[in-house]
Amino acid sequence: MESGYSDVDDDYFGDSDDYGDDGDYMDDDGDDYGGQVVEETEAPAMEKTYVVLTEDDVRARQEEDIAKVCEVLSLSPGAAAVLLRLYRWRAVLLQEEWFLDERRIRDAAGLLPADGGGGAVPARVNRRRLTCAICFDVFAAGGMRSAGCSHYYCVACWRGYVRAAVGDGARCLSLRCPDPSCPAAVVRELIDAVADGEDRERYGWFALRSYVEESAGMRWCPGPGCSRAVEFVGGGGDGEESSEVFCSCGHGLCWRCGEEAHRPVSCKTVAKWVEKNSSESETATWLLAHTKHCPKCRLPIEKNLGCMHMTCRPPCLHEFCWICLKPWRGHAACSRYQPNGTVVALAGANADDERRRQAKASLEYLYHYERWDANLKSLRVALRDMESLERSELEAMASAAGVPATEMGFVTEAYEQVGEGRRVLGWAHAYGYYLDPDRDFTKRQLFEYLQEDANASLERLGGRAGRERERRELFAAGADDKAAVDFDKYRAYREKLAGLTRVTRQYFGNLVKAFETDLAEVSSSS
Repeated sequence: MESGYSDVDDDYFGDSDDYGDDGDYMDDDGDDYGGQVVEETEAPAMEKTYVVLTEDDVRARQEEDIAKVCEVLSLSPGAAAVLLRLYRWRAVLLQEEWFLDERRIRDAAGLLPADGGGGAVPARVNRRRLTCAICFDVFAAGGMRSAGCSHYYCVACWRGYVRAAVGDGARCLSLRCPDPSCPAAVVRELIDAVADGEDRERYGWFALRSYVEESAGMRWCPGPGCSRAVEFVGGGGDGEESSEVFCSCGHGLCWRCGEEAHRPVSCKTVAKWVEKNSSESETATWLLAHTKHCPKCRLPIEKNLGCMHMTCRPPCLHEFCWICLKPWRGHAACSRYQPNGTVVALAGANADDERRRQAKASLEYLYHYERWDANLKSLRVALRDMESLERSELEAMASAAGVPATEMGFVTEAYEQVGEGRRVLGWAHAYGYYLDPDRDFTKRQLFEYLQEDANASLERLGGRAGRERERRELFAAGADDKAAVDFDKYRAYREKLAGLTRVTRQYFGNLVKAFETDLAEVSSSS
């Protein structure tokens, strides 16, 4: 490829020769390394800046924080939880301010002191016959409850009050006494005493989620079907890499902007790209209706006249029918063709011309959008395949090979690298879209070359990792007690896949650095 930036490319990917110009890593089938040994030259891993927590981990931490506050402040668990939510689960700050001004904090939280001062009563039971202020029925002693205040209501009315609050969402955690003039907080002990099982469970679910959602350093993983949380502990540098967190489910998150992990592009570029995706929805719909891909070369073709006879742009020049996409030569009128319906009304010409202008400006956007979307979909497929492999195959493979299951990690590492590569290639298209056609001409050339080369390297790794037939043939023998996996073949398979994973990881590491520095060497050399 004539590009004029081969020296720059060598600067970025000086170690990419490991791939070999003639496919040094390929055997006769195009997959081997040719006996070449790949040295371990990876940079030391960055210190992990986050911790992944399961629901049980979150619950245990929450209960631990509540227990500490109960012990220090001599409060019930429900009252301690109300205070911790008020302070966004910062137990140390709560304790400091409690001892400085207990009255102010009680008033803010709606916690009434117990008789004689100190502590707080989570709920009271009536000691004499009273009338419920909601249903106006009369109840004997012990038949009514209050939130520690003087307003007593029957259990049935409390149950209905809690059900309505829980149905309203997480605001049920800030529930106060039904009396409009009373600020008394309704705490967990009272909820458990009056609510039915379903409402208690939902309240508990909101309470658990509040521990993560109201804490400054924690977030729930937004991955589909994932119930884990991620705690960001900081450190690890100031770059984009240090702000990315990855859940055990494989979903990546940028801690700075909250979007999906998006290296090598900045949060600013991602914000523009997401906004572009939203604003282009109407134009994209128009494009779907007014453009189709040429059946021969697959380039997008705009239908700008009423005739159904379409001719692709040079050098293709393929002629076809707009309706059925069949070649125009020898074409008969297709059943869906309506000659009278091809006339464009003049009254709408201006609006349609404007749409056409916008559509032309969007063709480049669609080019990058389609590839961005396709790579992120491939990322999800790679993660799904890896999960399926871990769930059903790895242990059997390890058993067949006579090795510990932990030694099969090189397989999942390959899938992880394929997924990470797809993530990088996808978001790199957001970077490529914002390169100016004139000012950044050389950068655009290099961008296209790097994307093509990176995609090829990733296909090599994905092709090797995804060979189910090869895995079955290699490990099937070990499934029979009378046979065993050929250890030399297993070792060769492991070295090939692990070596290709290392090379691909190093290659993409350099690729990310190149994009993160805005292809700086090109800027200085052009």
